[in-house]
Amino acid sequence: MKEPCNCGQIIRDNRLICIQMELLANQSMSPAALTAVQAHILQYILRHREHGTSLTAIHRDFGYSMATLSGMLKRLREKGYIRTETCAVDDRRKLLYPTEKGEQVQEFLDGTIRAIEGEMYSCFSPEELATLDCLQKKMLHHLADLIQQRQKEAIKT
Repeated sequence: MKEPCNCGQIIRDNRLICIQMELLANQSMSPAALTAVQAHILQYILRHREHGTSLTAIHRDFGYSMATLSGMLKRLREKGYIRTETCAVDDRRKLLYPTEKGEQVQEFLDGTIRAIEGEMYSCFSPEELATLDCLQKKMLHHLADLIQQRQKEAIKT
């Protein structure tokens, strides 16, 4: 007979996994003086280099608060990786673009992130990795539903 899962331990393990993944990625990004999060945001900006991207678009795709993103973007600007331009259609909107320095670090970012992913997931078989991916997506979908449900309930009260 299987013992019941300890949900509290699963939550703690997930948090510890996130912390250790972040630590590994931060160590790997240190030659470029970037954190893992800054590297992912810079990659996003690099992918949208043709038309630029906005703080709002990054917020929607990453889920970080606007205040947190503003600080990260300020640091990327101070390090010389990105620049801002006023949107031609809307003067209130700023678009983000990579600088030449940002373009030059793209190969390092892409290669380092691929290497980190390979290292982190090397303990899984392809089947296990597919199962992990499926279960994570299921959990994320469920959490999004719960959050949406709670927000609707809060509006009613």
